[in-house]
Amino acid sequence: MSLNKAGEYMAIVMEQVYPSGRARAVFSRIKNIKKKCELGEALAFELGRLSILDLQAMSAFLEYEINKLPSPYRESIHPYFTEQLFGSYFKLMRMHGDGSLKKIPGEIEDQKTFLEYCAMITGGEDGHLEESYYGGYYHLVSCFTIFVMDEPGHPVGMPFPGGFRVERRPEGFYCPIRDKEKDVLFSICNFCPAKQSELP
Repeated sequence: MSLNKAGEYMAIVMEQVYPSGRARAVFSRIKNIKKKCELGEALAFELGRLSILDLQAMSAFLEYEINKLPSPYRESIHPYFTEQLFGSYFKLMRMHGDGSLKKIPGEIEDQKTFLEYCAMITGGEDGHLEESYYGGYYHLVSCFTIFVMDEPGHPVGMPFPGGFRVERRPEGFYCPIRDKEKDVLFSICNFCPAKQSELP
């Protein structure tokens, strides 16, 4: 199977694992949530519906995508992509299971940005969520990271070409690509709490 054919096949599999229409319905339901704990529980309920086979399919797709990257960047970024997509998922499920999710205090920090995030997914007839990776799973996990945990969508330490990384500083989070993907459909960067890093 050629790389293009393999990519097309994997994209079809991902759309079947988590259909874009399902993601739109979820974000339509959660858009009016105000409290972090309620948002976390709603995301945990939805993501908890995935089976081990679903997660294995997403893991295979992640490996396929990472293997297209050049070495040694491929090796250095692998654990961060894994953390972004699956570490956050298991953290959400663990917090749901031990009850700590319900104890998260306060409301969503930036309600306006959260509504814009939901609108990006629900997008109506003009939406193209099926063009994004993981058919909506990515955006549910990122929603937990960004709006419940108030952390960057890309994990701290994640490397980018040029030797730059996502950083945690005393004054907050910084990312080298925070303001670089404004024209990318369904980019989480436009909603990330990180600030743009100073680049030379």
